[in-house]
Amino acid sequence: MSPKKSTKNIKESVPAAVEAIKDNDILLRIKNLRVWFELRRFGFGVAGHVRAVDGVEFDLGHSEAIAVVGESGCGKSSLMKTILGLYEPTEGEVVFEGANVSQMGAKGLRWYRANVGYVQQDPFGALAPFMSVQRILEEPLIVNGVRDPAEREQRIRKVLEEVKMFPVEDFLGKFPHMLSGGQQQRVVIARAMIMEPKLIVADEPVSMLDASVRVEILKLLRNLQEKHHLAVIYITHDLATVRYFSERIFVMYAGKLVEKASVKELLYNPKHPYTLALLTGTSEPDAANAKTFKEIPPGEPPSLVTPPPGCRFHPRCSHKIDGVCDVKEPPDFPVADHHQVACWLFEPK
Repeated sequence: MSPKKSTKNIKESVPAAVEAIKDNDILLRIKNLRVWFELRRFGFGVAGHVRAVDGVEFDLGHSEAIAVVGESGCGKSSLMKTILGLYEPTEGEVVFEGANVSQMGAKGLRWYRANVGYVQQDPFGALAPFMSVQRILEEPLIVNGVRDPAEREQRIRKVLEEVKMFPVEDFLGKFPHMLSGGQQQRVVIARAMIMEPKLIVADEPVSMLDASVRVEILKLLRNLQEKHHLAVIYITHDLATVRYFSERIFVMYAGKLVEKASVKELLYNPKHPYTLALLTGTSEPDAANAKTFKEIPPGEPPSLVTPPPGCRFHPRCSHKIDGVCDVKEPPDFPVADHHQVACWLFEPK
């Protein structure tokens, strides 16, 4: 597809429903999302499915920051890549400004990806080693039809200033190996911001950085979010960092969201046994009930190929109800305003 097409023309290819609800509070809507990967055995065809994401639902408002938290292998990355349009949903929908991402077509996807920035976990691996900082930031502008070299340079300088890389002239000609880890991540953030997106998806953006720069990078992202009224999805396994960044937390376990709440509500009034156990490993000093938390019982997260019946956490839960938790899958029960938990312990009596 020619890079000479402007983002205006790309946007015109998106279904009219995008324009119809532009002023709606919801920017992104995830509807009953399932992402299953086929397991194939040579000579036997499909041997099963890995249920990486299994029935996830949530809404994301304009200018809202949320965090998706969980252990490695819980499905966070598969959820993120499906939102980015890299994976096709097995079932359900990813709806952005009223348009189903799976039905956008090539031009619509280009428009969508210009509106969704991606901050990778490993900044060095995310940057092409043979490209200078200027070339790295120029490429998405060229691909999305910004043909004027003067405009490209102006936007590159502006975004480098926004990520606090001063003086700009000192960084334009540098290559990734010439930068520190924190500087590399600032370039990744600058690349995510270069097309002035409406949504940023940040995949554990500080996990590869030294502790001394983690809060600095999170505060930078938060300042950019507030300045540009961005929506942000922050993927992490560390509950200690979410208070710097998010307004709501979604706790994920074995492909499902087991608790959804505001940051304050979840840290000070956690309900799901898995959330309580997660907080034992956090450095969050102010979380309520810290002394009463119990560690997750020994064992591994369940197989996503053959998940257990009922609640997927019940094999490791010290509070399970026999004949209930191991039989029926719990729905989301409201326990407070904007606080839901998928646990039979909170079924209304």
